[in-house]
Amino acid sequence: MKYDLVIVGGGPAGLAAAIAAKDNGIDSILIIERDRELGGILNQCIHNGFGLHTFKEELTGPEYASRFIAQVEERGIEYKLNTMVMDISNDKVVTAMNSTDGMFTVEAKAVVLAMGCRERSRGALNIPGYRPAGIFSAGTAQRLVNIEGYMPGRRVVILGSGDIGLIMARRMTLEGAKVLAVAELMPYSGGLKRNIVQCLNDFDIPLYLSHTVVDIQGKERVEGITIAEVGPDRKPIPGTEIHYDCDTLLLSCGLLPENELSKTAGVDLSPITSGPVVNDSLETNIPGVFACGNVLHVHDLVDFVSQEATNAGKNAAKYIKEGEVTSAKQIEILPVDGVRYTVPKYVRPEVMDDTLTVRFRVGQVFKGCAIATYFGDTLISKRKRPVMAPGEMEQVVLKKSQLAEYPDIENITIKIEEA
Repeated sequence: MKYDLVIVGGGPAGLAAAIAAKDNGIDSILIIERDRELGGILNQCIHNGFGLHTFKEELTGPEYASRFIAQVEERGIEYKLNTMVMDISNDKVVTAMNSTDGMFTVEAKAVVLAMGCRERSRGALNIPGYRPAGIFSAGTAQRLVNIEGYMPGRRVVILGSGDIGLIMARRMTLEGAKVLAVAELMPYSGGLKRNIVQCLNDFDIPLYLSHTVVDIQGKERVEGITIAEVGPDRKPIPGTEIHYDCDTLLLSCGLLPENELSKTAGVDLSPITSGPVVNDSLETNIPGVFACGNVLHVHDLVDFVSQEATNAGKNAAKYIKEGEVTSAKQIEILPVDGVRYTVPKYVRPEVMDDTLTVRFRVGQVFKGCAIATYFGDTLISKRKRPVMAPGEMEQVVLKKSQLAEYPDIENITIKIEEA
């Protein structure tokens, strides 16, 4: 099989990239999705809060996904469901398999990586105690409650204050369970401020910052959880233990981009985000392989995923039509002084769009500070921000016209400074 464009993943990123590529003149497109339906993780996110930027109204996850699925259907874009991609070679041959076609290969002129992200597992968290039933990642619990119709448990403790954990605290409460506490290892929450208010405060669920689980009791099923305060070295402080009798522990300890396929393809990955390193057109170090959405870096809003994926689809279409840009000068964007990383990492002023949104997260909570952007040593912009937290994504917009005024700069620096 041969296609101009293969998109790996049929979630919000894959759908938006496919639509953009089609609208930019590419007809031969194949979306490969491992699940039984398009829409990705949105199908289990039945809470509202999606689509405020994209559609200017508040939608649930399935409603948001269905609008993009409808656009894919209208355009007649091909997709394969229940199909697992096994390998992507660096010359863009995609190997996949399903129960009807068996193992097959697709030759592509360009590939968009849109595999999304996965949750950190218990094994990666090093929690002491037995391995009883009743320990779930928050996303698994969300699927069980919202799609399969099962209740994971009745008395629940949640470790980690990521957005899924916060949303599941509310969801479990609404379904009749008692959520006893949310413990967070860091001194700040990993989730959006609005989720802390709407999901914990509104239901009087306590949030313990700088706390972690130090013991899990129970052999067959979880019978109790002990949490304790941790010091600056993140080690538990003796004498601060709190015990809860419960039957369920939900883990919401961060999301990791799903990049096993990217690795085998030879894509350079960032040690900070675990996602691909990309330039201004969201292209990886392999020409014609693009990345967008949560496989690139974990977003807080799906609207930003769709915006980013639209750019990736448009740029993939341009690559298919015009081929690789080899001559343009690349400038590195340096994240320093509180900025953990930037996406993209490289910008090419000659070939970039008129404006480029650079997204990043900060490494700690900052109050009354400013985001400063430097071209070389020259301060270009400084924007005050009352509060910045690692749970919320920040952005800086670079203008092509501005960059043209500084043809000799070697790098761009984005940092946090005092306001």
